[in-house]
Amino acid sequence: MNNKRVCIFCASSNHIDKKYLELAFNIGLEIANSGRDIIYGGGNVGMMGKMADGAISSNIDCKVIGVIPNDLMLLELGHSGISSLEVVDGMHPREAKMMNESDCIVALPGGCGTYSELLQAITWKRLNIIKSPIIILNYDNFYDGLIMQLNRAIEDNFMNQIHFSLWNESKTLKETMYLIHSLKPKIDNLKIKTERNLA
Repeated sequence: MNNKRVCIFCASSNHIDKKYLELAFNIGLEIANSGRDIIYGGGNVGMMGKMADGAISSNIDCKVIGVIPNDLMLLELGHSGISSLEVVDGMHPREAKMMNESDCIVALPGGCGTYSELLQAITWKRLNIIKSPIIILNYDNFYDGLIMQLNRAIEDNFMNQIHFSLWNESKTLKETMYLIHSLKPKIDNLKIKTERNLA
């Protein structure tokens, strides 16, 4: 099986359209039904909470692993129903653990925290720190602007043409699951070749 443990980046806000909460619940359920484990930010609110609830609702025995900073745990934002919840010292250890201990990364719609995680993952893959497939779930064209900006960075030579392969875009849950099933870790050498491409 490809990508046995999937990292999910998504939002913690409860003040969003319910279509996003439904998307999160359904992707959690579908990933769990596929027999894969999930690692995510450990929250019990917003899309994070709904995604975990969806996975837990599956009849398939899968692990849902949460990684949450101590400050958020003190606010009682940790999900009590998941398989395990690890408390770490801050946001950077959280992101590092989620990315290092997963085989595939999926970014759902979200705010600045989700953007930070996604761009960190793309940067780490760019530097060969991780090789995981990165899937941007561009649901309802949510990520059109960010993808356009990434493409502009490549077109203007802030990144290399080969860096188009650093991420994959999906539009629907079905497309996302297909990519999770089919993608394998990128083994191409994307290491820095010229000073121009350091940015």
